[in-house]
Amino acid sequence: MYEDLSFLAAFVFLYSITCGGLERTPINGAIVFTAFGLAFGSLGLGFLTLDVGAEGLNTLAELTLALVLFTDAANANLSVLKKAFHIPQRLLLIGLPLTILLGFGVGVLLFGGLTLFEIAILATMLAPTDAALGKAVVTNESVPADIRESLNVESGLNDGICVPILFLFLALATDSTAEGSTLQLAMTLVAQQIGIGVAVGVGLTVLGRWLLKLAADRGWITESWRQLPVAALAVACFAVAQHLGGSGFIACFAGGLLFGGIAKSHKQALLLSAEGTGDTLALITWVVFGAAVVGQAIGHLSWEAVLYALLSLTVVRMLPVFLVLTGMNLRADEKLFMGWFGPRGLASIVFAVIVMDKHLPGGGTIVITVVCTIVLSIIAHGLSANPLVAALVARLKRSERG
Repeated sequence: MYEDLSFLAAFVFLYSITCGGLERTPINGAIVFTAFGLAFGSLGLGFLTLDVGAEGLNTLAELTLALVLFTDAANANLSVLKKAFHIPQRLLLIGLPLTILLGFGVGVLLFGGLTLFEIAILATMLAPTDAALGKAVVTNESVPADIRESLNVESGLNDGICVPILFLFLALATDSTAEGSTLQLAMTLVAQQIGIGVAVGVGLTVLGRWLLKLAADRGWITESWRQLPVAALAVACFAVAQHLGGSGFIACFAGGLLFGGIAKSHKQALLLSAEGTGDTLALITWVVFGAAVVGQAIGHLSWEAVLYALLSLTVVRMLPVFLVLTGMNLRADEKLFMGWFGPRGLASIVFAVIVMDKHLPGGGTIVITVVCTIVLSIIAHGLSANPLVAALVARLKRSERG
């Protein structure tokens, strides 16, 4: 344990003092973290012997995603979002179902050994985009504001929306739902996940903000403890919603949006520590993913899994996005840009752990394909973020001058 801790501590120290320089290169944090885990894990030098089970990885990924969703939502520009909300609305209500449907169709062509419900599970697992991996784009002020805010909202809500869909397909795949009750089960799951999630996120955030203001007005919050309330509030939103049967991810995003709208004073100071905590958890998550998951998965890859991963990151994602944005006031290159930046990451890891616990006959193939897609996404989206942002901005400037 202490050997693992020493390597992790040294890596965190080195990355924290060099991350500013790395951010100016095409290499993003997730690439570095995963590569470190892979290089020093069992498949590499063997210095990291992280014994993190599926439940531990699931908890780590969930808490990381909860913090990222809350802080990203709190930092959203609500005035821009109000004007451009029709874009994420189309992406979520039309684009997301189309993505799942197209992913299902591709899966039917490639995976003859999976049942139809297992293919539907795979398509759902890879439909949501990752808020953490997308930060390089949604926080870059060079990117047009409507694109940034739309991608932020899409990634903040699509994982929560996919949770009840995934549970529905899992229930059908394991024959745990009675014949004829599919529609009722689907409606119940969606209502519970979204309704409870929003209610918990809004309720706890209103209460938390009121208590924060009350304590601040009386001078009860010391400087050292000022770092914790927002992180604790995000975790509370997630945990309470999950406990009550709702979506913790939707609770965090809804709570974050509300917090950003009502916490006018000292918002950035309060959010800063929560963002730092989320970044640290993301670092650990990707190191564990590289050391404990990628290393084991490499030996089981198949050409079907690799091809599906490539198609999932390109055609399966980009075609629905391009189609649903038709008629919007967006150029073709902007629609392609939004279609490309749909990285897969933490939500898909969480879904993979859920599927592993169900012990489906095709579960191994599903998980390997998800892992392959995440790894390719980390590399492709990480390396392309800065160059494609610069290219988009340059084209927009030329268009304005023309």
